[in-house]
Amino acid sequence: MTATTTVPSDADLAEIARIASRRLLERLPELTDRLITEIVDEDPGYLDLVPRDELWQTVHDILGESIDHMARHALGEEPPVDKAVAIGRRRAEQGLPLESLLRSFRIGGRLCWEAMIEVVSADNPQALPKLLRFAGIVWHTNEVQSNAVAAAYRQTESELLRRNGERMAALLDALLEGRGADGGLAKAASAALDLPMNGRYAVAVLRPLHRPTGCGPGFERPERVGGLRFVWRMRTDVEVAVVDLGDRRPADVAAALEQRFAGEAGISPAVDGLAALGRARWLAEIALQTCRPGERRLAQLDDRLPAALVVSQPELSGYLGDTVLGPLSALDPADRQVLLETLAAWLDCEGSAARTAARLYCHRNTVFNRLRRLEQLTSRSLHRPRDVVELALALDALNLVGRDGAAASGRCRG
Repeated sequence: MTATTTVPSDADLAEIARIASRRLLERLPELTDRLITEIVDEDPGYLDLVPRDELWQTVHDILGESIDHMARHALGEEPPVDKAVAIGRRRAEQGLPLESLLRSFRIGGRLCWEAMIEVVSADNPQALPKLLRFAGIVWHTNEVQSNAVAAAYRQTESELLRRNGERMAALLDALLEGRGADGGLAKAASAALDLPMNGRYAVAVLRPLHRPTGCGPGFERPERVGGLRFVWRMRTDVEVAVVDLGDRRPADVAAALEQRFAGEAGISPAVDGLAALGRARWLAEIALQTCRPGERRLAQLDDRLPAALVVSQPELSGYLGDTVLGPLSALDPADRQVLLETLAAWLDCEGSAARTAARLYCHRNTVFNRLRRLEQLTSRSLHRPRDVVELALALDALNLVGRDGAAASGRCRG
């Protein structure tokens, strides 16, 4: 005769699971203690983030839920995941690594299977062969719960990062808007942004050349360069960087950005403390306005103070430009441009006619003739320091401020 193997029906399997489930629930506190011991033995840092009482309760609840549903699992009912989702969200909020959380679920699945074998071996050893079919159900349950806990964890982690990012952005905006005098705000910003409350800072305001389509090819927002740390904030038409200087200088900020940025930028002087970032931002915006439209320049305020004075008082500067250089408007545009270019070159060359001639590719006497004509038209003398100051400021006003008193390079908008 040929021996036949009896395959247990789903009902048989459900009955075995029902009996085992009842026996395991009687041992639930013991199984909970056992599982927590194994979790902590494998991951001692677990209890640094999750209080033991809370861990015991959540393990007890989800372990009990899993055991209670064993018989229904055998009949095809999918395991519940509500508790797994709640655990995933809570552990993300507590900062427990996802790897640690998933490891605890794997340990729980193994413990459930081992405990089931124990009770079936003790109560009904003949049913052990039938129980093998249940292994797939146990591990399917574990997989479903692990997937649910991981998805909830990742979603919560993403929400926390977004909320944290929004909070840091709001704190940074408040500092840049000049509200840092509020000691509570500065203290909160120091903790959230990981910046020293009383450190040395500079602010850079950058206008990329390729707005509005993007920041231009190759532009990167460095987080650290040398001894400098950058914290970035994107505004409507500019990029703003708060730079933790340490013992460095604003000139080092310009050097750090030089190879990474194509466009115009204004860099503030060094200021002390987070409370001064509002003033630093304003000074950086003034420095940015000293750049002509489309000019690739990293302008440090300390190097551009006369031009900064012009753009910070646009109406008065426009009047100055009209008053001092207004007589040139009667000339032919090309003739007028030649005189203005000669004046600009002469100022850049520190009053040297020879160097001015070399720069403009003309004879030294030609430079003298043009400057003499400029003096006659403006009624100013290049031999009187006050007149030279007026001409220099008027030239900046002409280049940087329109006739209506609006800065030619545009105001920075937050």
